[in-house]
Amino acid sequence: MAQAQGSYYVPHGSYWPIVGSVGITSLVVGMGLYLEGSTWGPYLLALGAAVLVVMIVGWFGDVIREGVGGLYSDQVDRSFRWGMVWFIFSEVMFFGAFFGALFYARTLSVPWLSGADPETSRYIWDSVVLNWPTAGPGNTAMEFEPMGPWPLPTINTLILLTSGVTITIAHHALKANERLRLIGFMWATVALGTLFIGLQAYEYYEAYAHLNLRLDTGIYGSTFFMLTGFHGMHVLIGTIMLAVITLRCMRGHFRPEAHFGFEGVAWYWHFVDVVWLGLYIFVYIL
Repeated sequence: MAQAQGSYYVPHGSYWPIVGSVGITSLVVGMGLYLEGSTWGPYLLALGAAVLVVMIVGWFGDVIREGVGGLYSDQVDRSFRWGMVWFIFSEVMFFGAFFGALFYARTLSVPWLSGADPETSRYIWDSVVLNWPTAGPGNTAMEFEPMGPWPLPTINTLILLTSGVTITIAHHALKANERLRLIGFMWATVALGTLFIGLQAYEYYEAYAHLNLRLDTGIYGSTFFMLTGFHGMHVLIGTIMLAVITLRCMRGHFRPEAHFGFEGVAWYWHFVDVVWLGLYIFVYIL
């Protein structure tokens, strides 16, 4: 087990990092083989995913036991908080790249190709008129309907905003040591996250089945599914995290004066909410 020497934390030797490295390598190589059509690809991909799940459960289990055992000092708590801050910052940059791709395609590329700069468009793509949303030059005959803000995206926006309220109420309940209110509002947040995922899955079904909107529907389809898909993945991960934290709340792992595990997940969930608001405005409305 880890030991706290004075105010400085000395972690114990752990085999989880190497297990995680093996899992990630297997996952990436398996994905590459799958894209190349190899019969071994799906098996290696599944093996890598399984190893990663084992690593996450085992490593987080060790951290939980160390935290509950009182091995973490104030210095460790500050380290955790800064680690979470930098992690969320990296996620901001991650989504910023996709928002940047959307901005470039919509605001710069489409006008250029459509003759906003005649001298440039004459050499790039002659006599093409494009308006957003578009499948791009060469795909002007591809008939599809863009995804509008009503009803599912608006409903999902209300769901995520409500979940931000419920987790905030749960946080205040934790600080006030009101366990029943804490657990009730945490399960409500988990339910809202699950409902969001279900409605987004139905939205994807509608896009493929009735709107002819797919990942290969040109630049609009690719940016739409990359942004909403990665956000949906983050909501799924956040919902799993919320469920784990709720179970920990039920077991009494958190105290009003010491509950960073709860706060870290709450920060992540609020970040997911903010990203969705950006998606709702720039992908569905504008």
